[in-house]
Amino acid sequence: MNPDGRRLVCDCPSPMVTRRLARELGRLAPPGLVIALTGDLGSGKTTFVQGLAQGLAVPPDCYVTSPSFTLINEYQGRIPLCHADLYRLGEGADLEAVGLLERLDQDAVVAIEWAEAAAADLPTDHLAVRLEITGEQQRRITLIAGGRHTDILLRDLAAEWRQDPFSA
Repeated sequence: MNPDGRRLVCDCPSPMVTRRLARELGRLAPPGLVIALTGDLGSGKTTFVQGLAQGLAVPPDCYVTSPSFTLINEYQGRIPLCHADLYRLGEGADLEAVGLLERLDQDAVVAIEWAEAAAADLPTDHLAVRLEITGEQQRRITLIAGGRHTDILLRDLAAEWRQDPFSA
């Protein structure tokens, strides 16, 4: 882990630890948080969102899957979770046409896989999450704050993560 002001870098040795990091983020997440997930195929974006859903208290019987074909899935929890996957849309995706733009203004947590396709439409104060494959199961996850609110969120997450980064 490397908390550096507006950036937090976490080396996760397994999908379980990736989920645990995201679960902590979900536990701390405020309504209206937008999370922009980027990374290669298989880097763990959906795994991250599954952990996020746990932290948001989405019921365990709601299995979180990538909405590759439906584009957007919604889950009810402590704070609603809107999970979008823009892989099939490509760069310059029209977020208004798919109904995602209106969700950015709601009190849900919005997690967007392949967020680079919507970079121009993201709010300035969003949390960028970049996932990199560093081994068969290992991932390097870099979280970058886009503004004041996400900066505070990252500082709180860094404090929690520093206490016990590898517990399940």
